[in-house]
Amino acid sequence: MKGTVILGIESSCDDTSAAVVRDRHLLSNVIAGQDVHRKYGGVVPELASRAHQQNIVPVVDRALKEAGVSRTEIDAVAFTRGPGLLGSLLVGTSFTKGFTAALGIPMIEVNHLQAHIMVHFIQSEEMQNASPDFPFLCLLVSGGHTQLVLVKDHHSMEIIGRTIDDAAGEAFDKCAKLLGLPYPGGPHVDRLAKQGDAHRFRFSKPRLEGFDYSFSGLKTSFLYFLRDEVKKDPEFVENNKADLAASLQHTIIDILLNKLRGAMEHTGIKQVALAGGVSANSGLRTSMEKEAAAHGWDLFIPPFSFTTDNAAMIAITGYYRYLEGLYASDDIAPLARMYF
Repeated sequence: MKGTVILGIESSCDDTSAAVVRDRHLLSNVIAGQDVHRKYGGVVPELASRAHQQNIVPVVDRALKEAGVSRTEIDAVAFTRGPGLLGSLLVGTSFTKGFTAALGIPMIEVNHLQAHIMVHFIQSEEMQNASPDFPFLCLLVSGGHTQLVLVKDHHSMEIIGRTIDDAAGEAFDKCAKLLGLPYPGGPHVDRLAKQGDAHRFRFSKPRLEGFDYSFSGLKTSFLYFLRDEVKKDPEFVENNKADLAASLQHTIIDILLNKLRGAMEHTGIKQVALAGGVSANSGLRTSMEKEAAAHGWDLFIPPFSFTTDNAAMIAITGYYRYLEGLYASDDIAPLARMYF
């Protein structure tokens, strides 16, 4: 059983990942994280690129072994061209160039954000739901991006709403830092929110026309609220941490879903997908399920393993681009900023 075998390489930020798909079937998905960034409260680009250099060869080797695939069976290598940290992207791009040149096979550039959406077309034991039909809307929420995307087909996607400043994931992490929570803060906020009262505190929400997002005002509102309350009670944050986390999470989710409801009504589309790192947030997943049930939407939520950066999403995107002969040239360079 040969099929079309694609090796995917992901190195846009601080996770080095390699995956193998045969047609749409995921055979392996190996991820090496980087704990070195935790003590700095965020990803340090230079440290990230150095770690990628150390990790990429063993990660690819393990992915091929777990897939039971030899190098000679690979039809093409898909890699993340951008967006992301330029030093990290360079490692993945350079490896791909050398690997494909040695084997005489094509390489395929992949937009990291489009790949997050494409996880919904992977076939694996974890993906229980069928893939969405075209067109559908995708709420793409991550640490660096927040977008509403109209997905017309595997290659045609249109951003109909985006953040004009900070991303939802950044708002989670920055506000979590103010609460004294470790990096990355999003998962810790999610954990605490389950124990708190989501309606106890109220924070600023943007008033924007259309489907664009804004989260900078929320961050400022949260900062000033804590500052004023701590002046009155130095133990305020510690004594109210769960309620603060729950109220913060409720506000972010409400901002996200308000625009999504408007976009679904405007387009008349009844299929919606969730993607990106913040799609792992349990509050967002639950709220999406409630919205879908209330409005009759067909909802597609990825398994937790496909929410963070991973090469499976790069490989499946590369597979569809391979079918169309969309190969990258040998002189291609990574892009820190890359658009649809």
